[in-house]
Amino acid sequence: MKKLFLIIGAPGSGKTTDAEIIAKRNSDKFAHYSTGELLREEVKKGTALGATIASYVDNGKLVPLDIVIDTIVNAIKNSDKEVIIIDGFPRSVEQMKALDEILSKNPDIKLESVIEVVVSEDVARERVLGRARGADDNVEVFNNRMKVYLEPLGEIEKFYEEKGLLKKINGERTIEEIVDEMEEFIKSKIG
Repeated sequence: MKKLFLIIGAPGSGKTTDAEIIAKRNSDKFAHYSTGELLREEVKKGTALGATIASYVDNGKLVPLDIVIDTIVNAIKNSDKEVIIIDGFPRSVEQMKALDEILSKNPDIKLESVIEVVVSEDVARERVLGRARGADDNVEVFNNRMKVYLEPLGEIEKFYEEKGLLKKINGERTIEEIVDEMEEFIKSKIG
């Protein structure tokens, strides 16, 4: 049985860094996948699929649902670890519903929790524009990514809250404090 944890948060919330640290600390049992990284890997391969993904990402738009879901499910199924942490997913109500449907057909994968790393828009903007990793880190693209993140957030929170799966963590503290709380919470769920 694979135990799945999803980590969501605004661009710049630190969700990928948090998940990476936790997975490294528990590398015997935990695997971490960033939706963005999985998609970027495909782009790097220079495949036709990669080119399609790039055309969306470069404009700050969401990659089509079927591509994202296939990429994620393949990563989970091919992992040799018991605990899977995926950050940056779901990013839309459609992704959430599609994943819920897939999980209902895959009894060997159990969604344990959706962890939301909460930061204000100001903190997110400051962090993203401060790191400026690539062409997608500018004000216009940030504003678009923030809008894409915030629009479905209320519905996503409500959906997982009603299932008793939503856990909010304050992302405006030190990395150590955030990671320690998140790691402790994940370990409490897998007992």
